[in-house]
Amino acid sequence: MKRNEIGRRLVLAAIFFFVSAVSQADDWTQWRGNGRNGQWTEQGLVEQFDTDSLDVLWRQPVASGYSGPTVSNGRVFVMDRQTVPEQVERVLCFDEKTGKPLWDYTYAAEYSNVGYVAGPRASVTIDNGLAYSLGTMGHLTCLDAATGELKWEDNLNETYSIVSSRRMPIWGISASPLIYGNLVVVHIGGDEGACIVAFDKKTGQEKWRALGDRGQYSSPILARQNEKDILICWTGDSVAGLNPADGSVYWRHEFKPSRMPIGIATPIVQNGKIFLTSFYDGALMLEMEEGSMTVKSVWRAKGPNERKTNALHSIISTPIWIDEHLYGVDSYGELRCLKAVNGDRVWETQNAVPKSRWSTIHFVKNKDRVWMFNERGELILATLSPLGYEEISRAKLIEPTTAQLRQRNGVCWSHPAFANRCVFLRNDKEIICVNLAADKR
Repeated sequence: MKRNEIGRRLVLAAIFFFVSAVSQADDWTQWRGNGRNGQWTEQGLVEQFDTDSLDVLWRQPVASGYSGPTVSNGRVFVMDRQTVPEQVERVLCFDEKTGKPLWDYTYAAEYSNVGYVAGPRASVTIDNGLAYSLGTMGHLTCLDAATGELKWEDNLNETYSIVSSRRMPIWGISASPLIYGNLVVVHIGGDEGACIVAFDKKTGQEKWRALGDRGQYSSPILARQNEKDILICWTGDSVAGLNPADGSVYWRHEFKPSRMPIGIATPIVQNGKIFLTSFYDGALMLEMEEGSMTVKSVWRAKGPNERKTNALHSIISTPIWIDEHLYGVDSYGELRCLKAVNGDRVWETQNAVPKSRWSTIHFVKNKDRVWMFNERGELILATLSPLGYEEISRAKLIEPTTAQLRQRNGVCWSHPAFANRCVFLRNDKEIICVNLAADKR
């Protein structure tokens, strides 16, 4: 073989291994992962584990907050709240490999008309070297992700009269910012038709506003309908499909709550259908129709109350949709399998998380397995199918804390980030990085 041919093959091999390595490693740049769908595609993960085999690579102190971590370009981002000597919210950035604090951005944020004051709710969204954060009272910031330098900010509570017009959701502003092209979109429930607002992501200038609905807590998502991008927003009064470029309403399906806006779970979309679940008002399945930008109801299931439920009355947890079945946590921690076609229950188990009001599990799918982080700070590796819940492994990784909820000796309600064969978790005292690689790096 000629020398130049050997060199060419070596170069091709190097490119192949580089591409393979990149394809097997994923960042977690926004709420519920890069596609906001709870999907994790990495390979080379541990197949099973016990409590002694998961390595905590690093841990760092943080203050309280519901904000789940995000990971991008070697950095980990999270938000928290401090109350002494004054009330502030912070955007924190850590080195992904070592946990070393890299920067923080702190601003005054006095909470008003908000319950459960542990701290910010939304995850930091990373896009093209910029970090977008949204605080409980509506402080929207754009920061340089590498340095923490402020690019622009807006106090949305003041700009859109959220508190003064009595439109602040009782649990504060919670939905994570979403990037679409040159826009950053937020769900804030503002006055004068500003429930959903889009800003120029580089300058902070408002580009459009939509819907006069009340705000609630669910993060908007992007989908496709009839070859068009569509922004699906679950507000305090409806489920709406918007044109993400200009905010015009393609369709709006009324979904008024029986008591109060309480929807937290993110809508999930599969094969043109949209599934939503609410603690008091049960489950709703919609279908985006072909040939027209309209939507229709497929089925609706609601029990007599939040204790006697039909289908799924979820509170914090977003369900997961696998093939023809839905899997989610009901109002008191019952893990259920439903038929997606009609909402009929296939099975139920209480083995994944103890029974309690608002008991929570966060689901992330990887190949044929599901990673489940429950509110007791346990990471569960399992398979979910119509045949049942099959637990492979379980490990306690982090302790519940009481700032988010004082009951049952505290909880872990923040959604973890799964990135680069690690899981990043936080409570109200610390953030940790745990190795999930099969090769035990």
